[in-house]
Amino acid sequence: MMAYSETVYVEKLTEFSNLLRQNGLSAGPGETANALRLLETMELTERNAVRDGLRAVYAKSRQEQYAFDKAFDGFFVSVEQREAYLAKHRAEAEEMARRRAQAEQDLQLNGKPMELRADLQEVYLRMGEDKREYLRQLLEKNRDNLELRPKLYGGFIHSVFMRFLLEQQMALEDAAVSAQELDPDLGLLFRDISKFKDSDIPRATALIAKVAQQISAELDQRRRRGGHSGQLDFKRTIRRGLETGGSFYRLSYRRKRRRRKRLVLLCDVSGSMLQFSEFTLRFLKSMSEVAESSRTFLFSERMKEVDPAALREMDRFREYVRASGLYGRGTDLGSALTALCREKPSPLGPSSTLLILSDTKTIDLPRAGQALLEVRRQVGKTLWLNPIPEPKWAYVRSIQTMSALCPMAPCSTLEELARTCRKLLDS
Repeated sequence: MMAYSETVYVEKLTEFSNLLRQNGLSAGPGETANALRLLETMELTERNAVRDGLRAVYAKSRQEQYAFDKAFDGFFVSVEQREAYLAKHRAEAEEMARRRAQAEQDLQLNGKPMELRADLQEVYLRMGEDKREYLRQLLEKNRDNLELRPKLYGGFIHSVFMRFLLEQQMALEDAAVSAQELDPDLGLLFRDISKFKDSDIPRATALIAKVAQQISAELDQRRRRGGHSGQLDFKRTIRRGLETGGSFYRLSYRRKRRRRKRLVLLCDVSGSMLQFSEFTLRFLKSMSEVAESSRTFLFSERMKEVDPAALREMDRFREYVRASGLYGRGTDLGSALTALCREKPSPLGPSSTLLILSDTKTIDLPRAGQALLEVRRQVGKTLWLNPIPEPKWAYVRSIQTMSALCPMAPCSTLEELARTCRKLLDS
């Protein structure tokens, strides 16, 4: 029979795990069981020790640790504090429900729901009442015009709403960077890469190495738990049997062979793209999963393969790019892709993955599109890493063109870049 105190622990941890899942953390039965075993060995009156121990179980990355601490401080409190906390959450939930009901009425054109992305609808719910009132007045002023010419004024109203909500979304993201006051690295992780100052570069490079090592360790641990190939390992089985006096009841199997990615990187180094390309290369270089056979090419008006020695000294990478004659020139993506197809020996093939690091801005966009189709025919997989924030994609013609031809991942922050690299190497 389970002791009463242990039953309470399980109930509390299960409830706490549910809260963590609502905040985006991985908190399943396995983590809850590990947390319970951990608490059995600890002095529960030591709050800080309990928090550090549970954080190690539930939170892996720095942003997960930040979300965990916030949830922990709100959950493990006195009865009075907990009642106040729950009352506040109920009030916030009721307010959000009221806003959603109001938004269903506000975000309509001619009696039909306005076609807005889910994230922009969420922005409408969270922005101030004065800003929502501004949009409601805009609709009211144009109500007669909407009835007379619904298509013309409907398009106008929709575009105004889109622009206004995108601006508010950017403002909310900038406000979120205030978390940097609590954790400088966390703020740097979510800041737009294009807004980094020179003084931020040393901290950013150190953060890249740290996050990349965390991702590598997590992927390696997952693969260790991923099972075996099904083939018996005779040597290990015999060795383990000798440890138990010749009993071979413990069978050992060969581990699944891990195939490392064969990557081909095509990096835009024209103007402001240099910093993004450097950060991405640092990420991939710091992760143990990247194959040594990967090849890296730089381009602006023309293309050039990177000397492997330059990648071993990333602190001098910018000097290498500037000395190459590619930096500061225009961008001709079509020429670079064509040159990549003609490269001998060819870096492309069915087993290779091509990563394109570019904001898509180029001369002769139709030619670039045709060249991209030819590259995709020769390579196994293609992924485009774009440093422009995703909310702006709808207003950039070249992004609309290229995203229709190639899968594109938003990588405007180090957090997005890390998430993309993790998915790439985990696939």
